[in-house]
Amino acid sequence: MNITRIVTGVIQENCYLINNEEFLLIIDPGAEADKIAAEISKIAKKPVAILLTHTHYDHIGAVETLREKYQIPVYVSPKEQSWLQDPKLNGSGWHAEFPDIVVSPAEFEFELKTYEIGNMKFEVVATPGHSHGSLSFIFDDFVIVGDALFRGSIGRTDLPTGDLQQLLTSIQTELFTLPGELAAYSGHGEATTIEHERLTNPFFN
Repeated sequence: MNITRIVTGVIQENCYLINNEEFLLIIDPGAEADKIAAEISKIAKKPVAILLTHTHYDHIGAVETLREKYQIPVYVSPKEQSWLQDPKLNGSGWHAEFPDIVVSPAEFEFELKTYEIGNMKFEVVATPGHSHGSLSFIFDDFVIVGDALFRGSIGRTDLPTGDLQQLLTSIQTELFTLPGELAAYSGHGEATTIEHERLTNPFFN
């Protein structure tokens, strides 16, 4: 599998495209749908789903456009399904300079289990703390961690349903127990590895 990072929007959010020989997954399309679609055209694989680690506005702004363009389903945590339709919950309503984001309900609500979509297999684990429905997606060679863990930092916990102790526990139990060499791709910033964060992240050392 190949992974492509696209930095989107004024918040510099990372959208990821994951593809194999035939199919492509879109993860957290935050903004700039045309930019994401252009990259999909370059990769030239068939999009089959949009996966959301969580539903803050900077991760969902291009969902509706891409869902309609490719006629593909959206997967979300059941805890944040309603956030897609509510600007106050997804955060777009907090900023006067941003338009309210309202996304139609996701077709599928994630269970905490292993999925295979487009012949790509990954495990969904709960990593709440940044928001109560935050999820991470564990693939064979890497993990998508959303805004739970960053290179040298962790997600903010001062937003609705955020909880610092819950986030620290999530990272320690669900992410730091993974193989150290596993690459970790965050919702913002550069990639890291599980071992690097386990040994050097200032929130744990």
